[in-house]
Amino acid sequence: MTQDGRPDPATDAFIAHRNLLFTVAYEMLGSAADAEDVLQETWLRWADVDFDTVRDPRRYLVRVTTRQALTRLRTLGRRRETYVGPWLPEPLLTTPDVAEDVELADSLSMAVLLVLETLTPTERAVFVLREVFDLGYDEIAEAVDKSPAAVRQIAHRARAHVAARRPREVVSPAETRVVLEAFQRAVETGDLQRLLDILAPDVVALSDGGGLKQAMPRPVVGAERVVRLFAVGLKLVGADLSVEPAQVNGYPALILRLGGEIDSVMAVRVEGGRVAGLYTVRNPEKLSRVERETAVGR
Repeated sequence: MTQDGRPDPATDAFIAHRNLLFTVAYEMLGSAADAEDVLQETWLRWADVDFDTVRDPRRYLVRVTTRQALTRLRTLGRRRETYVGPWLPEPLLTTPDVAEDVELADSLSMAVLLVLETLTPTERAVFVLREVFDLGYDEIAEAVDKSPAAVRQIAHRARAHVAARRPREVVSPAETRVVLEAFQRAVETGDLQRLLDILAPDVVALSDGGGLKQAMPRPVVGAERVVRLFAVGLKLVGADLSVEPAQVNGYPALILRLGGEIDSVMAVRVEGGRVAGLYTVRNPEKLSRVERETAVGR
């Protein structure tokens, strides 16, 4: 509200676009905490702007958010070089409606976010703004400080890079749920043969403890090797383990608790009706966003 009690149009505009801005920042950074910092920086710059001179608040806010996220992404790249063990994106507990937007859910998935990690910061920004949010090349050019022609070339290069590395098929959240339910039953009952049947022969398992929790120091490949890990883990935790389904990053996932406390979040990539990728986040600094739903949008 303004001092005379009237609604503040600048504040209203920021609130109206907040979910979009958060999603842009999160998809660029893979970190909700860093995305929130970017939004705070965006707000501080927005608050200093003469609102009456801004013709398109959405376009302006996306530009500022993108630039702030690019600056942070370059810093994060150096920080992740010293990260202990595999790095996984920070999981988000998302609302059920996110799964209905198949393109948005796919872009938020752990598998795709990991592919985006292989892009340069500018390529990632261009890809996210173009492929996920369908922004025009002129608008993207303003955000990344490049010419529209250069942005077209970057978009083409980033699209080809992602296409060569992303999952071979887009599986709906409903299909993922069916496989995940079978996976959950196998874990809860300790049925290792059933677990073996659910895993793809070349399944890849990653876990992120960030040096704060025990985790696999490198990817584990192959169904039999992954099952052996589960056999050891299930024997250690015994009856203390509880497993509950959740909607994480737009897809069905599992939250694992030990003694009632959240221990980890487990997301999966499904191909051919089996689990082809298994992503377990144990780093406690990355688990705050599974305590409450996070609003995302386009």
